[in-house]
Amino acid sequence: MNIEFKRPELEDRDIIMRYFAKQKSRACECTFSCVYLWSRFYHVEYAIIEDMMVFKCGKEDIFFDFPYGEEKNVKATIEAIRMYCEKENLDFCLGQVTPEQYAILERLYPDTFEIFYDRNIADYVYEREKLANLSGKKYHGKKNHVNKFQKTYPDWKYESISDENVEDCFQMALKWRNANDVDEDDEKNAEMTVAMNSLRLYKELGLRGGLLRVNQEVVAFTMGEPVCDDTIVVHIEKARTDIEGAYSMINQQFVIHETEGYTYINREDDVGEEGLRKAKLSYHPVFMVEKGTVRFKK
Repeated sequence: MNIEFKRPELEDRDIIMRYFAKQKSRACECTFSCVYLWSRFYHVEYAIIEDMMVFKCGKEDIFFDFPYGEEKNVKATIEAIRMYCEKENLDFCLGQVTPEQYAILERLYPDTFEIFYDRNIADYVYEREKLANLSGKKYHGKKNHVNKFQKTYPDWKYESISDENVEDCFQMALKWRNANDVDEDDEKNAEMTVAMNSLRLYKELGLRGGLLRVNQEVVAFTMGEPVCDDTIVVHIEKARTDIEGAYSMINQQFVIHETEGYTYINREDDVGEEGLRKAKLSYHPVFMVEKGTVRFKK
């Protein structure tokens, strides 16, 4: 079989989302905007193999995502990937594999593969109701931040992102970029580029978002999208650090206004950053989406 991988483009959105929908996952990578925007930095390409969608990731240390589609086609697709690796002289490696996906592999290939989970790429998933209400002792500190914000800035306003206000978010993002020296750090620079492209293409990517205004000026914005029928992923959240409580406030207001009807909120991973890990744990995730690397047992 001749397999040709291609970079995801905007016109591929429907086909990519169709295959994601066939295999329910709450992992943040299983969204079109994540695939499309980050493919420019991580050299992500995809192909349809045996009626399954397969992503090839990386330029040097290449790995493949677990195939997306119906479970009945997994074995034939894995065999096709193995043959492709032999032909291209690549080590067979699957990345970002969840426990549920690994269980499928174990059923199809007993005692053949092993998985190495990476805590740094595990997604934090929260109950929507808890993030919206911030009630109870565990959320007392967060509730205080929100109350203080509302008291300090009585003219605050929340708006859903639209054609009328998206440019205001873009301008705030530019200021945030300049204030945080992101050009000195390749990873932060990439993240900021993704944030700005998310604003520029929010309709084409199917994103929903919200912003906060204080004195009519945008001080925070956030964007996300559904990953499955019960979970929304928050991809981007930026706020001015000189506006105390802005992060807590935009977090809560987005959940209240943009995620009605969903049970869970996935706020992505912490990339192993200590401060980010502390912040994400402080919101008390209900569970983590674990992900790991799969290789042949030695």
